[in-house]
Amino acid sequence: MKHFDYLVAGDTTVTRVPETSADIEVFRSFVECQARDGRVTGVDTETDGLLMFSPGYRLRTVQFGNERDAYVLQVQDRPEMAEAARWALARLPRMVVHNAAFDLLVLDRHLSMPLEELAPRITDSKILAHLFDPRLKQEGGTGLGLKELSALHVDPSAPDTAGDLTAVFRSIGETKATGWRAIDINHPTYLQYAGLDVILASRLLPVLEQQLCKVGVPQQLVDFEHRVMTICCKMMRRGMRVDQDYVRALVGRLEEEAERYAGKAAQYGVTSVNATAQVSAALVGMGETLTEKTPSGALKVDKAILLDLADLDTKWQPRGTRTPNPLADAVLHAKRAGKWRTSYGVAMRDGLDIDGRIHPNINSLQARTARMSISGPPLQQLPSGDWTIRRGLLADEGHRVISVDYSAVEMRVLAALADEPVMKQAIADGRDLHGFTAELIYGPDYTSFHRKLCKGVGFGKVYGGGALTLSRQTGAPLPDVKKAIAAYDRTYRGIKRYSGHLQREARARGFVVRTPVGRRLPLDRDRVYAATNYMVQSTARDVLCQALIDMDDKGLTDYLLLPIHDEVLASAPEDVAEDVAREIADTMSMDFFGVPLDADLKDAVSGYSWGSGYMKDAKTMVANDAWYAAHPDAAKAAELARA
Repeated sequence: MKHFDYLVAGDTTVTRVPETSADIEVFRSFVECQARDGRVTGVDTETDGLLMFSPGYRLRTVQFGNERDAYVLQVQDRPEMAEAARWALARLPRMVVHNAAFDLLVLDRHLSMPLEELAPRITDSKILAHLFDPRLKQEGGTGLGLKELSALHVDPSAPDTAGDLTAVFRSIGETKATGWRAIDINHPTYLQYAGLDVILASRLLPVLEQQLCKVGVPQQLVDFEHRVMTICCKMMRRGMRVDQDYVRALVGRLEEEAERYAGKAAQYGVTSVNATAQVSAALVGMGETLTEKTPSGALKVDKAILLDLADLDTKWQPRGTRTPNPLADAVLHAKRAGKWRTSYGVAMRDGLDIDGRIHPNINSLQARTARMSISGPPLQQLPSGDWTIRRGLLADEGHRVISVDYSAVEMRVLAALADEPVMKQAIADGRDLHGFTAELIYGPDYTSFHRKLCKGVGFGKVYGGGALTLSRQTGAPLPDVKKAIAAYDRTYRGIKRYSGHLQREARARGFVVRTPVGRRLPLDRDRVYAATNYMVQSTARDVLCQALIDMDDKGLTDYLLLPIHDEVLASAPEDVAEDVAREIADTMSMDFFGVPLDADLKDAVSGYSWGSGYMKDAKTMVANDAWYAAHPDAAKAAELARA
């Protein structure tokens, strides 16, 4: 048996690598001892990359360990080692894994260990770290990576095997991304890296548990997050079918679109739409006034500024408030087409498993507020009303797509948390909240623009947008926006009182506020005003997560595909799709501190692609698109997608 010794926090630790049948028996004895004593065992995997569902993907090692001893089982092409790993995973009563979702899915797919069996016995140390301090290191937090947490809580001088491993990758002509596949499975640094992870995780767990106990994070919240993580793993494992013909055509269309708009930008002297100095100089030369600057002192030309100059709202629809700047419009469209091509089109084209499915990574506990995110591709970032990318994702064969979302959930959560009587009454009366607000402020003859402005102010309370941001989004003059905000505060006095209460509470508690479920939300000292939108976003996320747990209890998880903000995407056989949609909506609906949170069933069941529910005007869009005019087969496919 190979072995490697090294010091961790002054203690000698040993990583062993079994090679023979006798070595496996020694490992089995270690596992039996861990199980008999009820000790927590660290578990980790090493693979050849992150795309675990891609053809040819390999699980290379599975490692087990405690505070002093680690065993690295080289399961790649070693059936006896794979069987020993399966036996250990089935035998151990309690395990700790850092970022458990990844390892659960790897073990499920590549070692035939169902995540349903493993998840109830696993504690994810990354979840515990997030519940104590969700901030990344660059945000002033402790960070969420195993190595940075261990350097803080276990041993600041622990061997930097991660850095050593990167150096090995370079020495064999590989990068940090490709080295995992190419490195020799017997390389000492590789094996040391594998063994150290389970030793560090085993040492880190009691520290994190003590921290959570000290600050009063309830065990119920810890269990809640582990349950949500497991449900998201099931959705990731299922994945979604991809319309490969459509996606291949989409990649070509987006490439041509990016080039076309880049050509328009070049007419104004911008040779690269990503060169902000060129863009800002050209805009100034066209007579535009740019006042905001980046931290480095350069003129800022971010998306919000460009949308304003192009006279587009956040949904890329014309505002009608100024003459659109053609360069701003060209830069926006070129950058979006380029991003969509890479982040969505290419990701869906090249990220398929052998069955033609894509498995987006659902990060169940993300951001400071715990809001979920999706990567590979980042589907939560798609524009709310656009079908272009969604069209490439299909329901299962013989199924229909189901999309159920909450009705104004953030505003309702805000009304409930703030106990705002006027807003709560409007909700109880079934009023359109934004129209109701516009009527109170501007009278019964309010315009659609007034409603849009009031909606923007309301969401500014939720998402933290200020007067300048709202002015850009709506095209309304800044003084008018400030008046609208003041009128909003007079109309809904409870919200302003609640915001003040949260800020006072944060200052008294070390710049931390608590959500109703006991989640800690750290605030930046210079942004205490963000307490309200942090609280609302985090609580709205927890509402959706509770609904996911309730759906899981009802046996609905097998239908679920993705949770996206306040929406649940599902797929069910045609003959039961309406019933499944109704059951999902019923499960999502609940009473929240006296305010009804309703799910919208209108058009919940659509066609055979996710985009079909967004394509009511697809024929018009296709007819007006030059690329589709030149590609009749793709045009026909887009027009038929609604069917």
